Amino acid sequence: MTVEPIQRRKLYQEVLDRLMQRIESGEISPGDQLPSERELMEVYGVGRVAVREALQELARSGIVEISHGERARVVVPTAHLLIDQIAGGARHLLRMQPETLDHLKEARLFLETGMVKLAAEKATPDDVLRLQARQADHRASMVNLDQFMKKDMAFHREIARITGNPIFPAIVEALFGWASAYYQSIVRAPGAEELTLAEHQKIIDAIAAHDVPGAVKAMTDHLTRASDLYRQANL
Repeated sequence: MTVEPIQRRKLYQEVLDRLMQRIESGEISPGDQLPSERELMEVYGVGRVAVREALQELARSGIVEISHGERARVVVPTAHLLIDQIAGGARHLLRMQPETLDHLKEARLFLETGMVKLAAEKATPDDVLRLQARQADHRASMVNLDQFMKKDMAFHREIARITGNPIFPAIVEALFGWASAYYQSIVRAPGAEELTLAEHQKIIDAIAAHDVPGAVKAMTDHLTRASDLYRQANL
């Protein structure tokens, strides 16, 4: 029989576990402040370092919010906040293992074709108007190409919003953020701006017509063309 050795835990982990128990039990509710550092030190019989490390871990996890000069406050994590927690690690992974970019592009194609399918099914006339407004903003940004990338992301995020799933817009924004260097080289390639806008208009037209297969094809063509352009630029 293999016996695993008992792992010694750091003090801050014990403090973290006890605070999590109080939060999960409802003793400390969202919006409530945690006890002060001094109170936590006295209750748990630990030093300031252990308390601060536990609070910092809770903050990194999006469970509490720490403001200078105030006690930590329990918050309700949003989809955007939770996804943002892994953004740094994702960018680091792409730098260390560039081949991971192919996996990211595959994931984006899978997710965004699914999103545009739902958008084509659910879009209201007002949704289409907002999508056209994003397209107009995107075209207007051609006089300030530093904004072109942001407007491109806003267009795709608007499609995600139409699905009605609050997690999808956060995912779209995260995908752009994680691989910003990759998307920058595609969207800002010479002559690519007009092509990007034309492809976006095809997506809008399909969504407005509730043409689900057409919307999926338009999105697939758009994202596949972008991947092919990137591959050619890096041969």
